[in-house]
Amino acid sequence: MENMVNVYFSGKRYSVPADLTIMTAMEYAGYTWKRGCGCRHGFCGACATVYRIKGKNELKTCLACQTQVEEGMYVASIPFFPTDKRTYEIEDIKPTQQIMMELYPEIYSCIGCNACTKACTQDLNVMQYIAYAQRGEFEKCAEESFDCIGCGCCTVRCPAGISHPHVGVLARRLTGKYIAPKTEHLANRVDEINKGEYDGLIEQIMQKPITEMQELYNTREIEK
Repeated sequence: MENMVNVYFSGKRYSVPADLTIMTAMEYAGYTWKRGCGCRHGFCGACATVYRIKGKNELKTCLACQTQVEEGMYVASIPFFPTDKRTYEIEDIKPTQQIMMELYPEIYSCIGCNACTKACTQDLNVMQYIAYAQRGEFEKCAEESFDCIGCGCCTVRCPAGISHPHVGVLARRLTGKYIAPKTEHLANRVDEINKGEYDGLIEQIMQKPITEMQELYNTREIEK
């Protein structure tokens, strides 16, 4: 007999195997994931989840595909959170502190509560990279926010209404476009592709059966 735990989905109690993740436990209980389910490996950020353990007042955030169920867990999924993304043309903006003030002025309303950092499912120092953005230190902001997967848990908890993932994306785009040194071998490869030097190879791959393509992918050389 499997070790079972009692969890609550949509306020209803279910008995599920203790070794399941929240996502697989919901499927075990009969739910079908149509929203808020992506890669299932902790990279896409689609399965943001809020939960609380019965008898404890701490509200926790996680990814449903990565977090194991616990006894007395009350679960609420967040398949989408309405963050406020500003539109801009990367060619028309420059890496100045003024651009953050124009596009995301709410970051200057940060009260330093650190709720964003506590809510981060990737253990990022979110409040720190917002501080870098405030000071126009885009390269530091880009590095600190690099592993953000845009799940939105930080935004859910922020009293200032900051859309942290979008601030990080802007910093990384500005860094990549204007601050980071150009990569010569990448520019050369793009030029080769534009000249059609790889059209024949791409066409050969497209003609292969899917199983052979999968094998080529799984056995490819990867830089470490």
